[in-house]
Amino acid sequence: MTIEAEAGGQPLDMLLELLDLERLELNLYRGQNRDIGSGRLFGGQVLAQALVAAGRTVEEGRAAHSLHGYFVLPGDVNTPVVYQVDRVRDGKSFTTRRVLAIQEGREIFTATCSFHVAEQGVEHGAPLPPTSAPESLPGELELVRAMAHRIPEPLRDVYTQDRPIDFRPVAPVDPFAPARQDAAKQMWFRAHGRMPSDPLLHQAVMAYASDYGLLGTALLPHGLSFITPRVQAASLDHAVWFHRPFRVDEWLLYASDAPAAAGARAFTRGTLFTRDGTVVASTAQEGLIRLRGDGQ
Repeated sequence: MTIEAEAGGQPLDMLLELLDLERLELNLYRGQNRDIGSGRLFGGQVLAQALVAAGRTVEEGRAAHSLHGYFVLPGDVNTPVVYQVDRVRDGKSFTTRRVLAIQEGREIFTATCSFHVAEQGVEHGAPLPPTSAPESLPGELELVRAMAHRIPEPLRDVYTQDRPIDFRPVAPVDPFAPARQDAAKQMWFRAHGRMPSDPLLHQAVMAYASDYGLLGTALLPHGLSFITPRVQAASLDHAVWFHRPFRVDEWLLYASDAPAAAGARAFTRGTLFTRDGTVVASTAQEGLIRLRGDGQ
């Protein structure tokens, strides 16, 4: 079952509805889906919902500091996802949860989430890289709509629909004719509207956004994109480390690179900065990238 846009409905409200999981039983939750045009469940959605499911079982005062997930099977966008939470450990400082995402009796995703009480310690962070201000950049949706005539008609409405997050690439790439370039990119993003104050929701929306386009960084030096006919790409795993509190309805810079690709797999990583240059989160992902032959 998918959540569809309603007349007058706000995309951010629909994303928050996706994250408002239905409690089925102790440690058991169910989430709905939304189609973003990939034909299967968006990995960021499953990441975010798994984090929310785990967080629902954790006592107040402990915030998520890491999330490690593996995508086992492609998810069906038309089937709700059941999240089963295993309460692995409740320690004095850390809480550990294991989450299984299940569709029709099959495990499609597994994650381990760790939560930590607030503590003081040493602090430092990488400097904010040179970049453009988000206000000076066109939104990705604006760019997509400008090339709508090039999008296959069956996918046009989905790709050009309103989005819950405003993504603004610093150096946009034409997916229909990508040029070879360094395996690095920057993108500003923030939620389209004001978010509730719950820190877990801000972390979940960041997890959702962190899977958007990260693997594509590894395609840049090869002059390829996800819509290149020969490309078969899929996320294999995804990790997020939350370093400091933040608000996802304020601008965040997502700087990513892809230091290695081999064996039909690519490794990508990202750093998330607030506008004042504070490092608030880091990500890493390995993905499958196959190039099909003409006869495949």
